[in-house]
Amino acid sequence: MHIGLRIFFGFFLIVGLATVLTLRVFVQEVKPGVRQAMEDTLIDTAHVLAALAADDLKAGRIADGAFARHMAALREVPVNAEVSGLHKDSIGYRVYVTDADGIVRFDSTGTDVGRDYSRWNDVYLTLRGKYGARSTRADPADEASTVMHVAAPVRDVDSNGERIIGVLTVAKPNAAMAPFIARSQRKILLYGGLLIGTACVIGLACTLWLMHGLSRLRGYARAVAAGERAEMPLRGAGELAELGRAVQGMRERLEDKQYVEHYIHTLTHEMKSPLAAIGGAAELLQEEMPAADRQRFVANIRTQSGRLETMIRKLLALAEVEQRQRLEVREPVALAPLLAQLCAELEPRARQRGVALQCEAGTEAGHVAGDPFLLRQAIANLLDNAIDFAPPGTAVTVRLERRGDALAIAVADQGPGIPDYALPRVFERFYSLPRPHGADKSTGLGLCFAREVATLHHGDVTLANRPGGGALAELVLPAA
Repeated sequence: MHIGLRIFFGFFLIVGLATVLTLRVFVQEVKPGVRQAMEDTLIDTAHVLAALAADDLKAGRIADGAFARHMAALREVPVNAEVSGLHKDSIGYRVYVTDADGIVRFDSTGTDVGRDYSRWNDVYLTLRGKYGARSTRADPADEASTVMHVAAPVRDVDSNGERIIGVLTVAKPNAAMAPFIARSQRKILLYGGLLIGTACVIGLACTLWLMHGLSRLRGYARAVAAGERAEMPLRGAGELAELGRAVQGMRERLEDKQYVEHYIHTLTHEMKSPLAAIGGAAELLQEEMPAADRQRFVANIRTQSGRLETMIRKLLALAEVEQRQRLEVREPVALAPLLAQLCAELEPRARQRGVALQCEAGTEAGHVAGDPFLLRQAIANLLDNAIDFAPPGTAVTVRLERRGDALAIAVADQGPGIPDYALPRVFERFYSLPRPHGADKSTGLGLCFAREVATLHHGDVTLANRPGGGALAELVLPAA
């Protein structure tokens, strides 16, 4: 399973279980909580009414006295109230009063007067000075028909002290609280669902953010493993950015070691030939020889030392470019004027070799974002390469053209082309083909330099044979 899915499902499982368990506790506690609140209210009501009924019960007129008249009138009082969105239109209390023997002497419903309630918990416990309450089903077969009964003692206070002369019980059906309980449970479930949904959205957003960083870091690691030039994609002080910097540091240390080993090997190999030529000429110059021969050997030393100097200079330039991870200078560069200027500068060299240099850059406004110095050097290397391989009497053509969102610089010559065995190696360091007119081989660094510059500018450079003969070098760069 994808790591992002594992993270999300793990987050969802933890949050979901925690939320479900919490909601379950809340939902289960709603019903007893509401009933406990109702019981507390019934206790207060029972004690108030017991105090009001005491005189009538003591005088023996509880059934038709002032208390009974007030209770009868209370049942006729209209009620019109909205309680938390629920309509209330009647008083839901039932009140009954028993004497000291537990016989019902008053019942607000008029149904149980004269009955013996002495064994019901509310009456039995209250007559003995304890808190009396009970919850009894009105219909034994219906669990929802339970009625809560809360009692208070009716006391007589005289010179002999205080004594309990009866019990007043206030009863209220639990079903009266059912709409409030159901409404509270629905709200808890609704907000719980919203909480889970919000947590899922937040978890998904965090997972996507984390996976985006991991995906970019994975792409960077793959590019490093493939030997590509890649810029570390993460910034900041987070753990992923720290991991990316660690990968970058490891890459740089490994590349530095490989880079030095490779360059020492290749540079040693390439320097053998000019150093051997210089050493041979120096030994011969120690002997007596004609002046003409001496001048020829001195010229050979100068040529080989110049070749070494050029190789070292270009090698340093290439090494500096290869070590860059990004462009340090990025500004708009107009390619048409740059090509025209380069062609003008290289025209004398081309004329010396009998080659015509034709620039077809035109005046089209074509700009790229990049380092003008590096671009100039890369294009100059392509032109130098074409001039070196162009036979006398032929032309080197330079064209600038737009290709969609890119600008392409094409340098074509009419030389012998590139042998098939050399095509895969033309961009390797120090790889150089013999010039057709017998001139010395180049350092083999120019095309490699051009490729590195193209990569830094997110472009590409290619070298291939033309169908009609000759070679075609193309530098393609994204347009600004």
